[in-house]
Amino acid sequence: MAPIKTIGVVGAGAWGTALANAAARAGRRAILWARDDALVADMARRRENARALPGIGFDDRVTVTARLADAARADAVLLVVPAQACREVAGALAPLLAEGTPLVSCAKGIERGTGLFMSEVIAAVAPAAAAAVLSGPSFASDVAAGLPTAVTLAAHDAGRAETLCDALGGPSLRLYFSTDVRGVEIGGAAKNVLAIAAGIVEGRRLGASAKAALIARGFAELVRFGRAFGAKAETLTGLSGLGDLILTASGPQSRNFALGQALGAGLPPPGKLAEGAFTARVLVEMAEKAGVDMPVSAAVDAVLCGRLTVDGAIDALMARPQKAEA
Repeated sequence: MAPIKTIGVVGAGAWGTALANAAARAGRRAILWARDDALVADMARRRENARALPGIGFDDRVTVTARLADAARADAVLLVVPAQACREVAGALAPLLAEGTPLVSCAKGIERGTGLFMSEVIAAVAPAAAAAVLSGPSFASDVAAGLPTAVTLAAHDAGRAETLCDALGGPSLRLYFSTDVRGVEIGGAAKNVLAIAAGIVEGRRLGASAKAALIARGFAELVRFGRAFGAKAETLTGLSGLGDLILTASGPQSRNFALGQALGAGLPPPGKLAEGAFTARVLVEMAEKAGVDMPVSAAVDAVLCGRLTVDGAIDALMARPQKAEA
């Protein structure tokens, strides 16, 4: 694979902005795309994304654009849009990409209606691109500020994954490469649903013991699901599985945790997108079809869909039959 000198970042939310800065700090030229002309003009003038990450300036090697073709001409492209928008944006990118351009999904979710993971969506709508995924325990504000962070980048070709890691890795962002694309995607998607459950426990003031038990049992079902869909054990216990679950279930800086906390406290949900709210239903449907028991995820889905109250979901989980821990 040819050396990567330019990296396109498609999506100028907090995570896309942070990754553009990280790519620039790694010595690459980063081209940050947003569809909103007014936002692009404001970012160009201020040299920061005041809407998503106020107070954190752009590196000199970051340029902003409203032209998707500008980002698509880069040596590698990071697709940093919500999971449910991946099909639309990857499809728009497809005719603009050179054959074999790495297209790296940075979303953590499963497509509703199809049950496809993001790499599968990319393969379906942009088959000439080389699909890859990036996931792991990372808050956008930490990465943008240059705080030490480690994540995983997976591609089916080990050489491509390693090259992408070299291109993105910098003084404060360490990347580990993997060929277990499915395992990395499962960890990123499932942990968001479990983080909502952890937030509910916090919002209901059920205590630290309950939260620890919830995270442990939630991780057990994440592992069961991962094994059923071909993930490697070391991936599920690594950065993109257990590591990301620990971070996302830690507090309200996580959007999924914040959503759960509001539900547990009986408050209106926060306005920011929480991927787990869209993933819960499809995750549970896939688990049921595969015969995988996921009671915590099913409880979250039931609360989100209004089939159970928060107290009803808690009572149902606590009333489950006694069993050996496995």
